[in-house]
Parts: sequence; C-alpha cells; structure tokens
Amino acid sequence: MTAQASLSGRTIVMSGGSRGIGLAIALRAAADGANIVLLAKTAQPHPKLRGTVFEAVELIEAAGGRATAVVGDVRDDDSIAEAVAAAEERYGGVDICINNASALQPLKTLDLTPSQYDLMQDINTRGTFMLTRACLPLLVQSDNPHVLTLSPPLNLTSQRWLAEFPGYLLSKYGMSLVTLSLAAEFAEKGVAVNSLWPRTTIGTDAVRNLLGGDAAMSRARRPEIVADAAHAIISAPSSARTGQLLIDEDVLRESGVTDFAPYSYSGVDAGLDGDFFLD
Repeated sequence: MTAQASLSGRTIVMSGGSRGIGLAIALRAAADGANIVLLAKTAQPHPKLRGTVFEAVELIEAAGGRATAVVGDVRDDDSIAEAVAAAEERYGGVDICINNASALQPLKTLDLTPSQYDLMQDINTRGTFMLTRACLPLLVQSDNPHVLTLSPPLNLTSQRWLAEFPGYLLSKYGMSLVTLSLAAEFAEKGVAVNSLWPRTTIGTDAVRNLLGGDAAMSRARRPEIVADAAHAIISAPSSARTGQLLIDEDVLRESGVTDFAPYSYSGVDAGLDGDFFLD
C-alpha cells in the first residue's frame, strides 16, 4: 500500500477524541500538521475519565496540528452540523471523517436496560451514520477522501460473541454495516470507507474501569498501535482500499512492522487479552 508523505493540511472531523484511542489518532495526525475538529461532550473533567476536549485541543496543537473543539453530542444533529460547519469555515472542507465515539455496556440481555441499549445504538450506529452523512458533501470534494470507523469485523459464526453482549454487538456491528453500505454507495465518488479494530484490548480508562483495573491494563496494548494503523489507512490514496473491516496489527504488518512489543504496556508481546468479537 502506497502512503502519502503525510497528513499535512488535511482536515479531519472526529467524534470523541478527548482521550484514549481517539486522542492518540488525533495526535498522530497532528504530528504531520493536520487540522482536526473534535466533536465531544467532555467540556468538564470526568471523575473517572481523564481529559477534556479543550485539553485535547491543546495537546494536538502542541504536537504540531491545528484543532477546533466543538462541545456537543454525536447523538444530536445540530452538534454534528456545527462540527462540519466548523471544518468548512476554519479549514476549507473535510478530507477525513473518523467515527471514534462509542458507548460500551458489556451486559447480558436481561441485565441491559432500554436506556442503556438506546444509548449504544444512538452513539454507535446512528452517530456513525449521521456524522458520515454530514461530512459526505465535503468529502466528495476532497482529492483524497476517507471515512474511518472504529468497529469490528462481522463474526457471525462465533457462538461466544453472538451470545456474550448482544446489545453492544448489535450497535458495533451496525457501525461496520454502515462502513460496508457507504463504501458501496460512494465507490464511484472515490470515497474510501473502512473500519478498524484492535487485535487486543487497548489500555484506556474504559478498560481500566470496566474490564479489570491495572491487571487488565498490563494485558493490553497502548492506543498508539491503533493510531499508527489509522494513519497508514487515511494517509494512503483513497483508491487503495474501501469497504474493508481491518485489524490494526494486520495493517501494520502490511506496512512492514514486525515488532509489536513497544506497543504493549508490559513491554512483552505475549499474554495479551484479545478484544471483543475476535476469536
């Protein structure tokens, strides 16, 4: 896969991005000199989750990029419109849409409340569709348009994952179906629409809080592995691939990476937890 020299001058609209994987992707793009509009709710510090959208903007600009914070909610159509308008007014358009925002409720069906189910559907599937939809009129004007969504391959044969967290699965697979559908619809327009998912758990505050604390972190990789894989995808020509549900490790192996130990919190590329939906 042939990559562009950098993302310098490219404009990204991203949902979320105050912390974790989204922030890592933004910082990797910022190192090239990208422009980034973050649509996120985190105007105030969270008691359990580090980082606000304003702090993220400061970090992005310190890394070499330009950034704009839009305090809003990807569930809200006016917030989406504000983010896209900010990208057009400040940076002249949109080259890349990254659907990063996601809600996780790892619960069985009878333990999942209707409001928890609706939250995941509204942020994950609907938010992905609507943010991409709002970006598309500007994306088709770009000379290298990309949509990248953080969602998994469709694993329909694993009885474990079909049974594990059905509400969450439906919302994440919905995101992947958005990728496949829009890739087909906009193929003739030259818009690359792909998904990316980690091979292992990624050490974020959500993993620490929901999946096992420091012990879970020691069996996870750093967000930078997803950021580097995302960079490889969105810096390549949009003609390189579309409609693919990709794994971070596979993308990096394609790019020539063979040593993954530096991405691990433990410094050893062994004993890591696999991420959801991957056997």
